[in-house]
This record gives sequence, structure tokens and C-alpha cells, in this order.
Amino acid sequence: MSGKISTQARPDPDPLLVRIADYAADAVIDSQEAYETARLCLMDTLGCGLLALRYPECTKLLGPIVPGTVVPNGARVLGTPYELDPVTAAFNIGCLIRWLDYNDTWLAAEWGHPSDNLGGILAAADYANRQRASTGRDVITMRDVLTAMIKAHEIQGVLALENSFNRVGLDHVILVKVASTAVVTHLLGGTKEEIVNAVSHAWLDGHSLRVYRQAPNTGSRKSWAAGDATSRGVRLALMALKGEMGYPTALTAAIWGFQEVLFKGKPLVLSRPFGSYVMENVLFKISYPAEFHAQTAVECAVQLHPHVVGRLDEIDRIVLKTHESAIRIIDKTGPLHNPADRDHCLQYMVAVALLHGGLNADHYEDTAAADPRIDALRRTMRTEEVPRYSRDYLDPDKRSIANAVQILFKDGTSTETVEVEYPIGHRRRRPEGIPLLERKFEENVATRFPAKQTKAILAVCRDPERLAHMPADVFVNLFVRDGN
Repeated sequence: MSGKISTQARPDPDPLLVRIADYAADAVIDSQEAYETARLCLMDTLGCGLLALRYPECTKLLGPIVPGTVVPNGARVLGTPYELDPVTAAFNIGCLIRWLDYNDTWLAAEWGHPSDNLGGILAAADYANRQRASTGRDVITMRDVLTAMIKAHEIQGVLALENSFNRVGLDHVILVKVASTAVVTHLLGGTKEEIVNAVSHAWLDGHSLRVYRQAPNTGSRKSWAAGDATSRGVRLALMALKGEMGYPTALTAAIWGFQEVLFKGKPLVLSRPFGSYVMENVLFKISYPAEFHAQTAVECAVQLHPHVVGRLDEIDRIVLKTHESAIRIIDKTGPLHNPADRDHCLQYMVAVALLHGGLNADHYEDTAAADPRIDALRRTMRTEEVPRYSRDYLDPDKRSIANAVQILFKDGTSTETVEVEYPIGHRRRRPEGIPLLERKFEENVATRFPAKQTKAILAVCRDPERLAHMPADVFVNLFVRDGN
């Protein structure tokens, strides 16, 4: 590939880089709803990470790169005794957060999980405070952490509204890298110029191919890819703070820029200004650790469980009515090879919920998957797209994630068609969902800590004012566990 260089004058930074930096550095968040949702998101996200510590396939990836390495006054990893450099700690925390596919979700032209950015945010804040302790510099409070979460959600989520990276084969964690880089650079004291420089590197990086989320290659990388992305954000922020130069037209450069090389020449677009829209509208996975396009399908199946569990041999077919994104991402037939494959299979999740009246992380493991009834039910299922569901999924005033399930029996009878348009973690169902989210957090914390430590964590997290004023390192200290 070659191209004629018309000028060697250094251009101004791409407008999108500037808009991200301006927002990360200067935006004042005045939405009380955003801060309250961020507090709930903090609780839910850390609870998901603590629950993941029960799974050896996750914990084998944790700790220092070189065994036995300890970083004095480093960043801590919740639920463990590890004290690491902030880049490695960000990977550890991010890996825990995402492992069970149970943290928050954002669905648009691109989807993703904005709370994945908390891995980098929390590691950077903890590390910075512990380094500053001896200098008397201002500490990072949990209010600052919540602000960084709101901004990371917004950067990732607004970029996802109209820009579909999966359609060009890239994984959505590219947006975790970009958002983490921006907010962490600011959190650590970077200037707007340094944020622009750091974020330009985030776009320049080699990016994850989506192949590890799609059959027949679906695998466990999808559970640590976001940890990898948020840790890269911390690394790029630290480099920019040391004066590493940026690349002003990383996005728009002819021939060589991101848009030309990886986005089929299309410009990246922002369909709305950055504010606090994404945090206010983010989706929580409250009841089921299921890929979000299937959340309402599982809810339908749970309702149908008592009507079919005694008639499994009489089932002729099961009709799953869904939206286009679900068909594209999680509509699978044939063998499923591992937990990562199963938790991205619409039919598998519906089958488990019909059989057991619920769905939890253990249902994806090999022991549960060996139940022959699951695949027998999967073979009876047919998926159909409902155009209205697909339209409402993309409607910014609705953002529904609708599914419907009906069971037809061999004798010609059938169940009613059970339809759920909005999952319990949707903004439209917040009053119903918040008590369940708080209970989920309490149960997850209790899986890792004794009663006294659990009580102390819950007391802080349930007190918005106390939480907001607490230094980030003091907060992280609540989650430290001695030993393994």
C-alpha cells in the first residue's frame, strides 16, 4: 500500500478525539439519577467480580505475571490478597467483573458492558491514592470514581449508538479501551492534550477480532477480553502522562487511519452529545447470568416452567420469537463446547429455564450441560424474528429487548405465548429491580467474606454520602482478603 503525502505539517487533532478529551476533562455531571445509578452499578459490578472467584477457570488467570511479585503500595484486587502494579491489577479486576457475563449491558448498533471500565478506574484510583499518601496531594474519592464511571459509560455507550464494530469483525471491547483510556488519564491528573494523545493510541492499537465470541470458535477469551482492554487503557494513560506523543489524525488519516483501514472508510459518528444518558439508561443483569439478548426469553421460560416440566416428552416444538440482534449473535444449533459457548446460546438458556425454573452460572458448566434433556429441548426449538421487536430494540425511547416463547404439544394443544419486552434490569422496571439488585449484591459479597466484613461493605455501599466522601483506597481496603 502506498500513498502520496501532500504535506508534512502536523494537523490538528481529529474532532472526535477532542470531543472525548473535552468531555473527560471538563464535563460537570449534574444528574442525581446518574450518580445513584452509578452507585448501584458499582455495587453490582463488584458483586459480580466476587462471585467469579468461585470459578477456577477464572482464578487461574489472576495474580502477578511473575508469580510471587508484590508491588509495595500497589493496587489491590478485590477478594484476594494480591497487590499489583495498576495495569496488571486492572486486568485482574476486569477479568473478575466480566467472567460470569453478569454485569451491566448496553445495547445499540454495538453492544457491550460499560462497567467493564471499572477494572481500570478502580485500579488506577487505588494505586494513585496509595502513591500520594506520602506527598499530601489530593486524594481520589469514590465520588471521583463514580464520576469516572458515568463518563466511561457515556463514551462507550454513545459511540455504540450508531457505530457497529461487530459488523466489520471487531469486538466491542475496543470501546472499553477507548473509554478507560480517556477517563483514567483524567483521573490521574492528565491534561486535555494528554487525554487526546492517550486516546489516539487507543484507536491506533491492534484490535480484538470478534471471532472468539462467534461459533464455532466461541471460547473463554470473551470473559477476559474486557479486562485486557481496560488494563490497556491504564497503560496508555500512564504513558501519556510521561509525555508520550499522540497521533492527531489516528481516526481520519487517508489510507492509514482507523476509519480507512478498519471501518470500511465510514466515518465514526456521534448521534448525541456526551452527557449522562448511558448511565441513566444502562441495563442491569439482575436475575440471570445470561447474554442480554436472551434475558427476557429466560424470563418467559421461567413463567412457562410449571406448565411444561411434567410434559417434556409431549413437546412437539418450541417457538422462540425474538429480535434481529439475538438471531445474529446467540441463535445456535448443534454441539456447544464450553461454558462460554453455552451462555451465548439462546436455545440452551431457554431449555435450562424450562427444566429448572431458573438459570445460574453453574448451569453452564459441563456437569449441568450433560443433562440429555437440554439438547432434546433445543432440537424442538425454532426462532422467528418479529420486526417490531427489532425496531423497538433500536428505538432510543424504548430500547426494548423483547422475546416471546410458546410451547406446542403433540396432541395439538399449546401454552399461551408468553411475551416480555423489557427485562427486569431495564430503566422502565427500576423500582421492581433495585431491591433485587441489592439482594444480589449482598449474596455475592457473602460468598467471599465473613459476616463482619460483609456487614461493613454493605454499610458503606448503602450510604451514598459516606461512600462519596470515602477515599478510593480506603474503599478498596474493605474488599481485601488475606490468604486465598
